Amino acid sequence: MRRVGMGIVGVGFAGSLHVEAVRRLGFVDVVAVASSSPESAQRKAAEYGIPKACGSYDELIADPNVQVVHNTTPNYLHTAVNMAAIARRKHIVCDKPLALTSSEARKVWQAARDAGIVHAVIFNYRGNPCVQQARHMIAQGELGPAHFVHGEYLQDWLLEPTDYSWRLEPDKGGTSSALGDIGSHWCDLAQHMTGLRIESVLADLTTVVQTRYRPTQAVETFTGASRDASTEAVEIKSEDLASVLVRFEGGVKGSFSVGQVCAGHKNGLWIEVSGRKGSLRWHQEQQNELWLGHRHDANQVMAKDPALLDASVRRYAHLPGGHQEGWGTALTNVFRDIYAGIVDDRGAASPLVATFDDGYRANCIVDAMLASQAAGNRWTKVAY
Repeated sequence: MRRVGMGIVGVGFAGSLHVEAVRRLGFVDVVAVASSSPESAQRKAAEYGIPKACGSYDELIADPNVQVVHNTTPNYLHTAVNMAAIARRKHIVCDKPLALTSSEARKVWQAARDAGIVHAVIFNYRGNPCVQQARHMIAQGELGPAHFVHGEYLQDWLLEPTDYSWRLEPDKGGTSSALGDIGSHWCDLAQHMTGLRIESVLADLTTVVQTRYRPTQAVETFTGASRDASTEAVEIKSEDLASVLVRFEGGVKGSFSVGQVCAGHKNGLWIEVSGRKGSLRWHQEQQNELWLGHRHDANQVMAKDPALLDASVRRYAHLPGGHQEGWGTALTNVFRDIYAGIVDDRGAASPLVATFDDGYRANCIVDAMLASQAAGNRWTKVAY
């Protein structure tokens, strides 16, 4: 297999995970890094053993040794970096969201499509073997026709007024916080597992912590500021808690809640699909198990085991049953699907990968939720 050169723009929390995951593929070389400043790029290059530190993302994208650009910058830079990579016809992998607004996301998607490059947005939970097993079972009709999809995604990393992130600032993170950041993951997972698009939403958004204290020196996501750091009070307008009713195509109903202020929940994502024959549930914090619910038989817990998975899913499981696989392995699985389309010169990633089209639709769903709230919690159609 030919080797591929990858350059990464932004190496914070998400970027460091990208570097580790692509190196596990074995045929991808991380050849360059660009960061918020030349000095930061030098530090990141030394920390992660990357040969070249670039003074700007334009310099990185222009490097002929970079065939694939990973964009893990803060949200407000996604469009600029994506469009620069597309202009040079570099394959691009972007963290979600694709852009701050759906109109921007549409332009980026159309440009990538017209350029004929491989493009992907990282909804990493698709890479879990139990998620793919659930998708297969639903597609094969093992649950019968679906009629209800529900779940939640709860965290507590923004519970305290002193918890702060650039993601809370509309000009950097976008108008939405909890829904855009983690609600988009739930919606993508629901659509991916069921094969059904979300058509309309009714959202109820809340800002629990209305005043936060921003460190005068920026800190990386999830790290938090030191207790003696100087801060300034900031009024928060984006939501940190939300509940949403959902209508999928075909009349399937759903509901979910998201929150970043729920004590004790670290990364509590779960989703359940109910059909006329049975139900299944996947919980990210027990991600090596798939719960199967029955009416007339005992409920079951299916363990992640290559011997139990469908043949089409086994490539997502790398260890024998009883050997736990985690978050990072799911991310590597997603990258393996993306890079397969690059090395095979197919011009597209695996159909199981979230493309810029999916990223655009994710933006549209979040926009519809915000519009629903602004209209007084009314049903709002998703405008794709």
